[in-house]
Order: sequence, then C-alpha cells, then structure tokens
Amino acid sequence: MKLRLVVIGNGMAGMRTVEELLLSAPDKYDITVFGAEPYGNYNRIMLSAVLCGEKTIEDIVINDRQWYRDNGITLHAGPDKAVVRIERGLRKVLAQDGTVVDYDRLLIATGSKPVVPDIPGKDLVGVIGFRDILDVNTMLAYSNSHQHALVLGGGLLGLEAANGLLQRGMDVTVIHNNEVLLNRQMDQHAGKMLQAELEQRGLKFKMAAQTKALIGDENGHIVSARFRDGSELPCDLFIMAIGVRPNMALAKQAGLYSERGIVVNDTLQSYDPSVYAVGECIQHRGATFGLVAPLFEQAKVCANHLAAHGVAEYVTLPTATKLKVTGINLFSVGDFVGDEQCGHILFNDPSLGVYKKLVIKDNQIQGAVLYGDTRDGIWYQRLMEQKEDITEIRSRMIFGKTEAGGVDASSLLKPE
Repeated sequence: MKLRLVVIGNGMAGMRTVEELLLSAPDKYDITVFGAEPYGNYNRIMLSAVLCGEKTIEDIVINDRQWYRDNGITLHAGPDKAVVRIERGLRKVLAQDGTVVDYDRLLIATGSKPVVPDIPGKDLVGVIGFRDILDVNTMLAYSNSHQHALVLGGGLLGLEAANGLLQRGMDVTVIHNNEVLLNRQMDQHAGKMLQAELEQRGLKFKMAAQTKALIGDENGHIVSARFRDGSELPCDLFIMAIGVRPNMALAKQAGLYSERGIVVNDTLQSYDPSVYAVGECIQHRGATFGLVAPLFEQAKVCANHLAAHGVAEYVTLPTATKLKVTGINLFSVGDFVGDEQCGHILFNDPSLGVYKKLVIKDNQIQGAVLYGDTRDGIWYQRLMEQKEDITEIRSRMIFGKTEAGGVDASSLLKPE
C-alpha cells in the first residue's frame, strides 16, 4: 500500500523534489499538491524575461496540469486551495475551501514573501511586489497605460523589474539605499560599471536614497514618492523589490521549530520526523536561501530521503550571482571584498568594459567579481569550492583558465 505524501507549495523547490522522487521511487507515494496560484508549476526566475517580452507565460511553464494527471498527482491549485492549517497530531492539512487531506509524509515548500518596508502609503493602489504571474500581469497592464515607474531596490530582482518596464516603454527610476548597485554581490568598481551601462540604456537612478512617503490622489492611487532629502518623483507604478523573507507562518502555526526560517537538518527534515521542508522557506545551519541553485540541490537530497534511500546530505556551497538582463555579463561568488589578510588580483580595461577581481587568501580563492567577461566564472568558483592551491597559476589565472595552464588547466578540477 502506498504512503501518502502531501506537498504544500507548487513552486520550483517543491515540484523539483517531486520530480526527483518520481525518478527514484515512482510507486512509493500517492502524492497530493496544494498551490495558492491557479496554475501548474512555472519557472519563477524567468518572470523578468516575460516582463521584458523575451518569453510568454506559456514559455515558462515547467509542468502543466496534464503532467500532474499523467503522473497520478492530485493538484489543488488556486487561492481557495491554499492550506490554512496543519494538524500534525492528526497528520492532516486543511485548505481554505475546507478540503482535508491526510498524510504520512508532509513536504512544506511555501517559499518566501516580499519584504514590505513600513513606508506611509504602502497600501496605495499601484504599489506592488514582483514575485508571481499576477504581479507581472499588473506591470504589463500599467506599461500600456501609464508612464512613470519607480522600483525600490537596486538588487537583482529590482534591476530585472526595472529593465523589463524600460523595455515596455516606461520611464523608470531605480531607488537604492546604497551608493553601489548590487552591493551584496558587487564591489564598488563593478557596481559603477553596471550603473553606467544601465544608464546608457535609459534607466535612471536615485542612489543612497531613503523613501519617506508614497503620495496618493483622491482615489487612493499612487501619484508620487517623497524622499528624505525633500525631493519628489512622479509615480504611476511603485515596485517593491528589496528582498524576501521565508514564508513560515503555516509552519509556526503548526508548532514546527522555526527561527529565520523553518529549521531543517542535513536531510531537509524538520524537528517533526514526518515533516520535510525545502526552498526559500527553510533555514539550514543558520542560512536562508533566495537563489535557485541551492533549492534544486535541496530537492535532490530531500527526495533521496523521502524515497528511503537515506544516503544524501545537503551541504550549503557558495552560490554564484548572475543578472538576467540581456547583454550584461556579470558574475560574483564568495567573499568579493576580503579582509586585511587577503590579497587581490585585478584586471581592469575600461575601453573593453572588462573588470575582474579575485580575492586570495593562503593561496586559495575566497571570492571573485567579473564584469564584461564572465567566461571563467565557473572555473574560479570550482577552484574556490574545492580549495585548490593556486600557487602555480597565481600570476596567470586572472587571464582565464586557458592562459593559466593551457589544456592542462582542467586537471586542477576534481571530477564532479
């Protein structure tokens, strides 16, 4: 007799876990999936490509509803199907519309929620986040009928939203609280190069800025944003993209131990042995997650244990940063600043628009920032992850893998 697996969350982490489980133990579970959005599973990280017109919604669907039927999965999708309660003592989940499903194993993959700063006017019409298809559809509708967009946040998500709205013909200003774009991923030099290139494309920036209030009209729709320096910018659409927080409200209601996220061990198991969790909702060894690469690795490990193979352990590795804006090449991984014990290897050619920085300590790479030429980013990342001694290639490695050691440079890398 099959065990019953219930998955709360129809996003990329939860469904990748199910895909891995179907490969390794296709007949072990009767699977039921709950998702708050009225769709199958789609590639959330490609929403920016939909926004700027490079993809359609149909292009980014990973698993349509037929896939669920083909694999014998019961899908409950839509706002009324959102799970509102977990009864761990009875091993049941309850949905908004009254649907009740029993489980033997529960997988929580509730993702994250946008950070909404406490700014007066944050509830005005025309103030939205950038997390799902509904947000993208709202932004596309505004781009057809309005002119001025402000994007709060100069990180990856904010820049992707700003670029998409620019491509759709809006006048777009990015508001960032730091002097440097992507300041969590880029050093000052690379950040300034990125800003200059985006400005050439038509984006505007208000840097080191603090938003004081959002101003609405008599109908409760946003018309402008006011800043601490006394300035004001017209605004028809205000996008909040300053980060996300693990969505762990349901887990906390169920009494699952949580700190900044749902706390899991190296097998992605919560403190309740029948409950697993993956993705942006979790906390593993103190870390939370916002990029896709670690989520897929978590899915693989979690599926291994749900399948009762029980040999995999999840290890958090440095994740590389890339910006999904066509024609802009940047790569960042690890500690790109360093401390007083670190050395830096730099290559800077403004005429080519190329900048590279490697941070070195004890003859090992600690981090890398590449702008304009990112071909060797993965190589640097592997050298860093595997803690390779770079003494023999130190003087040449800034010029790339080929220059560092010719065809034999690959011998520095251990097999995957």
